[in-house]
Amino acid sequence: MTGGRRSVEEHVEHVAALLASLRTRPAVRVPLARALNRVLAEPIYAPIDLPAFRNSQMDGYAVDAAAVATVPVTLPVRGVLAAGDGNSVHEAGTARKIMTGAPIPDGADAVVPVEDTDSSVDGGTATVTVHRSVGAGTYVRERGSDIAAGAELLPAGQLIAARHIAALAAVGVTSVPVRALPQVAVISTGSELVFGGTDLGPGKIFNSNGPALAASALANGADVVSVDHSDDDAEEFAAKIAHAASVAEVVFTSGGVSQGDFEVVKDVLGPRGGEFVSVAMQPGGPQGTAIVDGVPVLAFPGNPVSALLSFEMFARPLLRAAAGLPPIDPVMLPLTADLTSVTGKRQFFRGRRDGDGVTVVSGPGSHLIAGMSGADVLLDVAADTTSLRAGDLVKALPL
Repeated sequence: MTGGRRSVEEHVEHVAALLASLRTRPAVRVPLARALNRVLAEPIYAPIDLPAFRNSQMDGYAVDAAAVATVPVTLPVRGVLAAGDGNSVHEAGTARKIMTGAPIPDGADAVVPVEDTDSSVDGGTATVTVHRSVGAGTYVRERGSDIAAGAELLPAGQLIAARHIAALAAVGVTSVPVRALPQVAVISTGSELVFGGTDLGPGKIFNSNGPALAASALANGADVVSVDHSDDDAEEFAAKIAHAASVAEVVFTSGGVSQGDFEVVKDVLGPRGGEFVSVAMQPGGPQGTAIVDGVPVLAFPGNPVSALLSFEMFARPLLRAAAGLPPIDPVMLPLTADLTSVTGKRQFFRGRRDGDGVTVVSGPGSHLIAGMSGADVLLDVAADTTSLRAGDLVKALPL
C-alpha cells in the first residue's frame, strides 16, 4: 500500500503488531563472563550458604568468650589458621591465631582482634595476653549470614551490573538465563552517501544514518548483526535486504521512502506488500513497513534527524521491551522560552534540560543533526497546539 495518512498513535500500534514476535522469544543461557548488562529471564536462587562456613572477620585470635570474660588474661596459643585451611577443633581456655577469612574452629565462638592482644614465646611455648573481653559471636561471620541456600539471590528482570556478577560468582554460579537480545540489521540507502575517511565528491554527504541507527539499537538492548549500505539501485537493495532478513529478526532501513524519483526502498518493497504512509508528525512523516522472508522491516526517512526520531518513537520502546529493559517514560517540564508550532502535525522539537526547565536547542529542520547532538530530550507538541509560553509544561521524552 502506498499513500494514506496515519496518526503517530496509529503507526505505533501498527509497528507493535508487526514486531509482536519479539515479545515471545525464549530465554538464552550465557556464561557469567558475558552476563553484564543482560536482563535475567528467571530468578536466581543461591545454591549454597554464603558464607559457606563460619569464618573470621578479623586478624586476631579465635577463643571461647568465657575464657576472656575477665581481662587481662593470658592463654596458650595452639597454632595458626590461615584462609583456605580446613576445619579444626578448639580447646576451651586456649587461643588459636587466625587470619581474616579463615574458618572458626569448632568450639570457638569469638575472635579477639590482634590489636587488643600482646603475644610472646617463652621456652618454645607461645602465649597471648588478651586486654579486651569479647562476647560470643564477636567478629565471627556465621554460615549463611549473607544469604542462605535456597533464598532468592536476584529476581527475574534484574539488569545485571558488576555487583550482581560478584554475588553470582560468590555462590558458584557459572551461567545465567537471560532475555534474548533482539537481532537487528541496519541498511542505509542513498547514492549520495559516502563513508568517513573518504573524500567528499560533488553532491556527496557522509553517511550518519547507518552508524546512528546501529548505535541506537545497541543502546536499547539489541544485538546488531549487520550494518550495510545500498546505493539507489533496486537490484543492489533487493540483494542486501534479503541478506539482512536472513541474519536478523528485524531490519531498519533509512531513506528511499518519500515521493521522489529514486525511492529504492519503496520501489523494491512496495510490490512485495510493503506499506508506505504519511504519519502526521514532523520530522519523520514518511514511514514504511514490510515483511521480507518472514522478517519485519521498518523503513525510516533518510534525513538524519527524521531517521533518529523515527527510531525513538517507533522502535526504541519495542526493542527495550523485548530485551527486558525498563521503558523510558516522558516527563513534564516547563519551557524556558516561548515556542511556536505548525498546526495539523505532531511536532517534535529538540530540547535540552536547563535547570528545572527545558530549552529548544535546534531549528525544526530534519537535516540539523549537529543541532540534535546538543539535545537530551524530544519535546512532544500536540498537532492542535500552535504556541506555548515560557513556563508552560511540555511533554519531554528523554533521549
